[in-house]
Amino acid sequence: MVEGESTPLAPFFNLVSARNAGAAFSFLADAGGWQRHFFVALALVVSALLAWMLSAKRARLDAFAYSMILGGAVGNAIDRLAFGAVTDFLDFHWAGWHWPAFNVADVAICLGAACLVASSFKPSGAQPSASGAERAGRREPT
Repeated sequence: MVEGESTPLAPFFNLVSARNAGAAFSFLADAGGWQRHFFVALALVVSALLAWMLSAKRARLDAFAYSMILGGAVGNAIDRLAFGAVTDFLDFHWAGWHWPAFNVADVAICLGAACLVASSFKPSGAQPSASGAERAGRREPT
């Protein structure tokens, strides 16, 4: 699909080909190129932090949320390194109004953030999720 091309799939949804050198809603898209390196560095720092946070026991919803944000950050960083911008292709619209195009990595980041918000309303005594070894009945080395 050529950049700028749009393929209607439903009365409310198109597949499009768009590049976004900026962040959400094309923030800093026209900043001159430095933002590519900034967003890649930011994604790497956030990814390292999330990977470190996931190394400890977490409530299942928190672990899912961190994993989704981590996957989205890595996905967008790969796009920026490979193409200089993220590739957005999901275009939802209604009555001539189009939400800004986005990609699956953006969905993962938003879903992870929503899960963290939902998790913040849970009682603080929620149990962390068990590791795979604990679920299988094996004791993990300390």
